Amino acid sequence: MTFIDELNRAHREVVNGERKTVALRRHYDADVEDVWEACTDAERLSRWFLPVTGDLRLGGTYQLKGNAGGEILRCEPPRLLRVTWLFGPDPGFSEVEVRLSAEDGGTLFELEHTAEVPAEMWSQYGPGATGVGWDLALLGLGLHLSGGAQVDEETFHLTAEGRSFIIATSQAWGEAFQAAGAPADQAAAAVAATTAFYAPEEESPA
Repeated sequence: MTFIDELNRAHREVVNGERKTVALRRHYDADVEDVWEACTDAERLSRWFLPVTGDLRLGGTYQLKGNAGGEILRCEPPRLLRVTWLFGPDPGFSEVEVRLSAEDGGTLFELEHTAEVPAEMWSQYGPGATGVGWDLALLGLGLHLSGGAQVDEETFHLTAEGRSFIIATSQAWGEAFQAAGAPADQAAAAVAATTAFYAPEEESPA
């Protein structure tokens, strides 16, 4: 299965209210317990996502290396996890919820990220700034669950397949943005900005 096949297995939605929500839903060919462990066990997280430290229990805190940290608000194994998702000096409200349920011999994975997004950032990037990152994470989880190799996000956009994946997910979030009420020209501009951020064109040697 190609990376684009993995991308096409996900459904994306955007809620464009005062707080912004990006939501992804997809099926994994793995048991709920296996997916839950992959999402909550520190050692397994480091193999497909990022190294994590902290007091990984209900009411505890976590910190992803070089990324978000926060508090574990709900933890109901193996079905529900909700955490604050805070990054930067003044992040405002930001929460991520993951829900797992048995479906068709595997697992239905549902993720919602709801946050207060600065107006200028939303205007420039729309949901893609967050959504593309989560699509990359879900790709990593899918590869991990199927025994595939972890992708290197530092160089992923330099490969032909990686660049195609990033362009496709950016376009998919543009479509979800437009479906949520964004004008077509705003959605197209957001796709262009998001693609340039995640997969910048390499400068030719002088």
